[in-house]
Amino acid sequence: MGHKKELKRIDLNSIENPNFLKDLNYKELGLLSQDITQYIIDQTSINGGHLSSNLGVVDATIALCRCFDFSKDKIIFDVGHQCYTYKVLTGRSLEHLRKSDGVSGFQKRGESPYDHFECGHSSTSISAASGMAMARDLNNEKYEIVAFIGDASISNGLALEGLNNLSNNKHKVIIVFNDNDMSITKPVGGLAKSFRALSNSMLYRRSKHAYQKLFKKTKFGRWNLKWMSAVKNWMKRHLVAINLFDNMGLAYYGPIDGHDIKEMEKAFLKAKKYEKSSVIHIKTIKGKGYKYSENDDSGIWHGVGSFDKETGKINTDKQTVTWSEIYSNAILESMSENENAVLIVPATATGSSLESVFEAFPTRCVDVGIAEEHALTFAGGLAVSNKHPIVSIYSTFLQRAFDELSHDIARMNLNATLVIDRSGLVGEDGNTHQGLYDESFLLSVPNTVVTMAARESETYGLMKESFNNHGLFAIRLPRDRVAFEHQKETLPFGKWKKELQGEKTAIVAVGPILLELKKLIEEKGKKVTLYNALYLKPMDEEVIANELVKYETIIIYDAYAIENGFSQALAEKLILLGYKGKVIVKAVPDVFVEHASIKEQLAQFKLLPEDILELL
Repeated sequence: MGHKKELKRIDLNSIENPNFLKDLNYKELGLLSQDITQYIIDQTSINGGHLSSNLGVVDATIALCRCFDFSKDKIIFDVGHQCYTYKVLTGRSLEHLRKSDGVSGFQKRGESPYDHFECGHSSTSISAASGMAMARDLNNEKYEIVAFIGDASISNGLALEGLNNLSNNKHKVIIVFNDNDMSITKPVGGLAKSFRALSNSMLYRRSKHAYQKLFKKTKFGRWNLKWMSAVKNWMKRHLVAINLFDNMGLAYYGPIDGHDIKEMEKAFLKAKKYEKSSVIHIKTIKGKGYKYSENDDSGIWHGVGSFDKETGKINTDKQTVTWSEIYSNAILESMSENENAVLIVPATATGSSLESVFEAFPTRCVDVGIAEEHALTFAGGLAVSNKHPIVSIYSTFLQRAFDELSHDIARMNLNATLVIDRSGLVGEDGNTHQGLYDESFLLSVPNTVVTMAARESETYGLMKESFNNHGLFAIRLPRDRVAFEHQKETLPFGKWKKELQGEKTAIVAVGPILLELKKLIEEKGKKVTLYNALYLKPMDEEVIANELVKYETIIIYDAYAIENGFSQALAEKLILLGYKGKVIVKAVPDVFVEHASIKEQLAQFKLLPEDILELL
């Protein structure tokens, strides 16, 4: 009797590049897939990260790396957080994932020659790939470009603009459409329904293959198959609109099982041979291989902190709550008190802890999906029709809707509340997700109020004031945790709060970190005045002109934005008032901040409260 060949198992720590994949059979590839899946679970449980998205694309990434040579070919993961398996296969460890001494949670050009673009926001891959393809062809170079787009990114306007352009040019791009029927949570809208219909046709396609196999056995069957195929193709061209991709003139393959490496390889190799752009539609299971993420419809396991991998229990501090939860309660109260209030989110209801608001007011809550531009103009339409929109959005995603908030809300002086989650430093997600820039561009927009609370009780006062006809009213909140005290206070519009009274030095501080500074000042017995700048626009003109200018030194402390935001605006105002004293600005430099913990990032720029104390 012959001995069974022992299957080869790969030591993940020994991988330098994907070349070894070509030497493995499909059973060995299956073992590799299992090992990578477990490795991602292990490392994400320690470091946090985008778990579900990555577990769903392990097999697809292996198939791609077998069919393409990404030392020459190019691949863009969209959203870029789907790249963990790719990092492993290109020789990178996940052991310090998202930490200051480890790899980024996204593709990073400076990290590896295998990373060719960086996608921290969704829906950019098709446009970027089209530009790369044109450059390749103008340079008379030969390599493939793959846009791997998933997590509902294809429903965003930019992706559709890219598709529209791609269908009209001759520069070949291969699109791999990763359809897991999920965004962060279930995707919404007509496109999502359309893709579900395509996915449901998988049974038809499998039946078709079985039918073809049967008929090919006889001469008559082969003739009959050829005739029926000609009829079908004529009908397809003249009578039937098959799908979005067909209608755009792109070759379409699928849906294909995104966990069948062999089937995906056939499609990828076919697309390589094809001269024009094509779309390969793969159907994957988000969170595959880990029961807690695989059964998750709410998006809890999309992006997650550290957790116990055996029990699925996510590690949290039960003594505190997130600022997102604080504002969710404030929004719930505002919706209860104002029948004209309508909540809008761009696929971030779970991330901003707004599920309870959606449950309480299902007819007045709208998730528009990954469509930030639409969210803001949609809000403008509500506002001009005597409704009061509350748009809850991450700071990093608000950047994509600057024109809409300026042109379609503020320009017409419409009333709306903008709740900006993840404002300031965000830690491990790194430079694609920092919430440091909204403050600067919001300050430049007329008819706009910009605020930030330092304590929970102030959130309710700001939310209440946002309904008093001030135009576009922005409320910034950080990615942090705070004690939940169930307190509320009424705040006068445009006024700062004096937290401490001192002598020669005054500090104007922004956000919750000022409470840590206040505690240190009191402990050390320093004689310094501390202002809580609740309103960044309008500023408290009375305090600035009548009080602030009398101090010998003024420290402007804003750890939640770059230095050309509120800090610069206040410094300029002091100069215009003829202030002759010393001004010290302590804010984040005008840079893109790399991944690390928030505390490490603050320390890097000497923005910890103890750093401010050293100036006194």
